[in-house]
Amino acid sequence: MEKLLPTPPKKVAIFRALQIGDMLCAIPAIRAFKQAYPESQITLIGLPWAESLARRFHTYFSGFISFPGYPGLPEQAWQTDEVIPFLQQTQLQEFDLVLQMHGNGGIVNPMLSLLRTKQLAGFYEPGRYCPNPLLFTAYPEEGSEVRRMLRLMTFMGIELQGEHLEFPVFADEERAFEELRNRYGLQPKRYICIHPGARDNRRWWSSQNFARVADEIADQGYTIVLTGTDAEQETVRSVVTAMRNPVINLAGKTGLGTLAILIRQASMLLCNDTGVSHIAAAVKTPSVVIFLASDPKRWAPLDIHRHRIILPNESEHMAYVLHQVEQALIYGLGETEAYAVGMAGW
Repeated sequence: MEKLLPTPPKKVAIFRALQIGDMLCAIPAIRAFKQAYPESQITLIGLPWAESLARRFHTYFSGFISFPGYPGLPEQAWQTDEVIPFLQQTQLQEFDLVLQMHGNGGIVNPMLSLLRTKQLAGFYEPGRYCPNPLLFTAYPEEGSEVRRMLRLMTFMGIELQGEHLEFPVFADEERAFEELRNRYGLQPKRYICIHPGARDNRRWWSSQNFARVADEIADQGYTIVLTGTDAEQETVRSVVTAMRNPVINLAGKTGLGTLAILIRQASMLLCNDTGVSHIAAAVKTPSVVIFLASDPKRWAPLDIHRHRIILPNESEHMAYVLHQVEQALIYGLGETEAYAVGMAGW
């Protein structure tokens, strides 16, 4: 496979100013790029929170630049007084290459052209501004997010290194999980994580539905662990209130890495379509993901056996949802053990 860039770029920036799930979906493409150009120093240009992600993926990223927002981008408010310092900081880096992996580029490609990089490559939207026809490919409007990002690598002549997601954790996060596990008596693979929130409330399945499924799972002998961010605590409490079984409420009590370990040790995850579903995919924990207001063809995990999705027209059919939960548990634990705890009665 002939590389589009035969001379390895020394200093590279990847622009992707999005949330955790979006970022994890780009890791297979970034992994391929780093494998193709192992000596390249890669800086992530992302939302402020993603500085921690750049540290987490230090085998891929060598630096981070915080993006202050831009008119038309919904991820954060536009910080007008920070735009000029951002452009100056980025220009001073004198990047050999900036990769636009944010999206179709309709809004951001003109902005990235101000960075004065030696080369700019990535996606563009046909009919709109394309910085360089030789280094830009049309943004794919169909397919999974992982595979959309990988198409850019294929276009650049870069050999792919698998579609699997990753989520490395630090030693202090492992220790924090052990403290949680001991405090709450959690037994690996004997508890279920349920994450009833999401950044976009249009994606929320009802608290009553989450509670009903949680009670059915608890009746089979599993411990129920509810997770969520600080902002989602009210949503989580509404599930607790609607349940008849005891539950462990860890909303707001875990950092991102500790949450990933918690999910890794769980029998399965039940959640809305939000970032934790991609964490479950990365740590290979079976999941059932409720899709109410987003495109499952784009955002559903690629492993359809380990991860199962519930579409809007299926989400109110509780027998169907419970069947998918049962199948996810059987996949993760093995049919013999799953039926040993009484699941055959569902």
